[in-house]
Amino acid sequence: MRKVSIYELTPGMRIGIDIYNTQNQLLVPKNTLLTDEVIQRIQGYSIPYMRISVLDEETENEYPDAVNSITEADPSLSYNDRLKTTRSFQKFKDDFLKNAAVIESSFNDMVTKNMPVDTNSLLEKTESVVSQANGFSIFDMLQNMREYDDSTYVHCLNVALICNVMAKWLNFSKKDTDTLVLAGMLHDVGKLAIPDSIIKKPGKLTKEEYEIIKSHPRKGFDILAKQKLPKAVKLTALLHHERCDGSGYPYGFTYEKIDRFARLISIADVYDAMTADRVYRDALSPFTVVDIFQKEGLQKYAPEYILVFLEHIVDTYVNNKVLLSDGRTGEIVLINKQHLSRPLVRLDDNDFLDLTAYKEIMIDKIL
Repeated sequence: MRKVSIYELTPGMRIGIDIYNTQNQLLVPKNTLLTDEVIQRIQGYSIPYMRISVLDEETENEYPDAVNSITEADPSLSYNDRLKTTRSFQKFKDDFLKNAAVIESSFNDMVTKNMPVDTNSLLEKTESVVSQANGFSIFDMLQNMREYDDSTYVHCLNVALICNVMAKWLNFSKKDTDTLVLAGMLHDVGKLAIPDSIIKKPGKLTKEEYEIIKSHPRKGFDILAKQKLPKAVKLTALLHHERCDGSGYPYGFTYEKIDRFARLISIADVYDAMTADRVYRDALSPFTVVDIFQKEGLQKYAPEYILVFLEHIVDTYVNNKVLLSDGRTGEIVLINKQHLSRPLVRLDDNDFLDLTAYKEIMIDKIL
């Protein structure tokens, strides 16, 4: 099965799972063959994504790896485990790791040898990785790359990929998209000027070590100042840890003084960092991060970006299997637009659990 947006549905596709509403009423049964009428009815339910099991010939030709591989995988496996078996994911992983290694070499040459950065090459590498997703969500792909080393280079590539998606959500122009992606790729370059003993320290940082970490935005700006780059890219390196309420660093700027690309990239930066394993803590669930964003986001982050990001990011996880904090597992079937971090979950026993009614239960992990 392949997860697709309801707006990608075409006649001839076949529904991969039963679709229910919040009252546990069956809306569209599994294996329903899609017609224009059925598609129109589905789109009226405000369900952003669904799984498709059998695709029409035209769609199969468009996404041959996605269709042919994921449907052949063991159906008892979770969606993400099946995704890992696809040729699409293997191509994505190989291209991701290859380009991360090239980016590492490029960054090191820029920092240690003051060599000019090839912006066209960096943008091409991002587009190359995006193209390997082959119809799957970038967030599904990145969720399954978490077992690989989360170095500064990998984090920068992740943020660039997230920025590529966010630019589409925000209907950015091609020029603004390229600037945003490039800024995302280079935002943390200043960390290469920080000793590894501090960057990779597994324990709590001392006050002095934390101050050194906090110097990386200025160091990044100094490195990029020597490069022929858009001003916004340089400012993003300097300002991506500033927060709209003045609680960030290095200057404590508020909304008006923070470059718009830095306002946006601060969201992608925090999301990727918090959902990745670090030497000092385990990865947080995307829904835990969404909950944190909802509690403090409108004060710390630009409303015009954080609201769009939160609504879209939770939609990408509809139909994914999850582990709950009480040990039960289930599948996300519906997002509550008033409480984005607390969706409706269909448990393995087919009971429905509305997490808005059980505040003590959280989504611990995407499976």
